[in-house]
Amino acid sequence: MFSLDGYRALRTNGGVVRRTDRAVLAVTGADRGTWLQGLVTNDVAALAPGDSRYAAYLTPQGRMISDLNVVARPDRLLLDVPAPLAASLHKRLDGLIFAEDAQVLDQREAYDVWTAVAPGDPSGGALTDIIVDTGHPPGVAYPEIGFDTFEVVRVERGIPRFLVDMTEETIPLEAGIEDRAISFTKGCYVGQEVIVRVTHRGGGRVAKKLVRWHAVPSAAIVPLAGARIVVAGPETSRDIGRVTSAVFSPAREAVVGLGYVHRDFQHRGEATVVWNGTVIAIVIG
Repeated sequence: MFSLDGYRALRTNGGVVRRTDRAVLAVTGADRGTWLQGLVTNDVAALAPGDSRYAAYLTPQGRMISDLNVVARPDRLLLDVPAPLAASLHKRLDGLIFAEDAQVLDQREAYDVWTAVAPGDPSGGALTDIIVDTGHPPGVAYPEIGFDTFEVVRVERGIPRFLVDMTEETIPLEAGIEDRAISFTKGCYVGQEVIVRVTHRGGGRVAKKLVRWHAVPSAAIVPLAGARIVVAGPETSRDIGRVTSAVFSPAREAVVGLGYVHRDFQHRGEATVVWNGTVIAIVIG
């Protein structure tokens, strides 16, 4: 449940949230770094203990199977992944080990994932994931906040969540996560050919882009995921995309959200969201 007091405290002092939507796998063995390096989009081979890096795991067609945070420990790499996908990812990754000295372990019962939200203006900045032993606090001097309160901050900051704003149909470039999830200098990984082709030959142009939007202040209705994003034309309106996340932002006193729109409209400005027969005026960007 959203807490206004918790939201206000977070903006002043920061906070941590237990990420029940995330779970942990582990990769052990002498070849764990080089093996994982060939599968994910970011450079993880040289991570030192304590380092972490965000990445994506793609199909050969460049679409996302999952996102993940890779955290290096002295004897293993911990993979912070979407909880609903943990079992299938464990099986899938384990099936990709051949002659390598590597093992994939299901560590859902051994670790918890927390996210630390730094204090200050929640309209920008990253969030930091922390993996700790199950039942132990994350070791930072921030108060705990509820997941629904965290979701408001996440959407305010424009940070997409897998299985919500990104799915198995998403190319990372569409979600705008390439700056933090993709290395353009590392060696080969699954799906790299598509990413390179779109980036270098296609100028980064993809069919749709994830954008931030906010409703005019008088709009109090929070649309659900899947609501249409529409622009008016000379004779008729045109669907240009869909809402993926929407929340009411106390800081902006307005509904804010994320959604995909056709690339030609990512900088348009005015549009409308149509949900359950209600038209909500929004501004993209």
